[in-house]
Amino acid sequence: MLFTFAISMVLSPRASAHVSLLLANIIYGANYTIARIPMNGYVGSSGFILLRVVGAAILFLLTGLLVGKNKITPSDHLRLFLCACFGVAFNQLLFFKGLSITGPINAAIMMLCSPLVVAGISFVNGTEKIKFHVLLGMALGMLGACFLLTKGFSILPFSSGSAGGDALIFLNAAAWGIYLVLVKPMIQKYATATVMQWVFFYGTLAVLPFGFTQALQIDWTNMPVHVLWAILYVVIGTTYVAYFLNNHALTVLSPTIVTVYIYLQPVLASLFAIALGADQWQWIQWVSLGLVFGGLYLVNFRTRSSYENS
Repeated sequence: MLFTFAISMVLSPRASAHVSLLLANIIYGANYTIARIPMNGYVGSSGFILLRVVGAAILFLLTGLLVGKNKITPSDHLRLFLCACFGVAFNQLLFFKGLSITGPINAAIMMLCSPLVVAGISFVNGTEKIKFHVLLGMALGMLGACFLLTKGFSILPFSSGSAGGDALIFLNAAAWGIYLVLVKPMIQKYATATVMQWVFFYGTLAVLPFGFTQALQIDWTNMPVHVLWAILYVVIGTTYVAYFLNNHALTVLSPTIVTVYIYLQPVLASLFAIALGADQWQWIQWVSLGLVFGGLYLVNFRTRSSYENS
């Protein structure tokens, strides 16, 4: 991708990776608002997932043709298929199904478990040594994000009625964490575009049975222009660009550091809502910002390069 190449030319690999993660999470922050638009009576959730995956697969294929592709070792195709299952199919299907059962605040809070899952997996398989300041940073980041989502802990969203949906969102977060651990060796071995091309090819095969019927039911001729723009944003921005940026960061940083940036998403989503006039600055945002950025500092800028590249 031209953008990642450009920032890599200007910045050091480590700085380029952090900028990529910041931009990816800005995209995700806006997605909380934009992704709801097409599903408001225009596209079913499973059909929308198929649109995302097929659209991104085509874009990654074209990118691979432009930049040249590596030949994949046959034995690596199983790992790429597993990456597609966890990072594309399970990740997205579980999220939308869980969101239909639980509320958006519950979903956002459960998604914050991703860094803990990644850290646990990486520690068990011996790829990362999780130090105290990293755990402290993760705790601060999660506290700050939860503080914002619950409006200073004045909202207690969890109940027995939402337990099933909450569990599905947690499994979605775990699937994303497993994907990052699985895909990192592939990103280090092959070009990012090549890896994503195969991941989304296998991902298309995995989600096709679930979204095919709903995708056929989309009435494109009567779809408003603003809905089309929202779909393009989700396909190009949230799926193609954000996946590319995340995987570019994985070439330098550990999966744990990549997932810790998820704590920025509620803050960025709040800032996006404020920019649209849907929310106002309150002291809660300031406290949350301080906790989240303090946590990111502990995890990122006190971490040695040997840890990042592990």
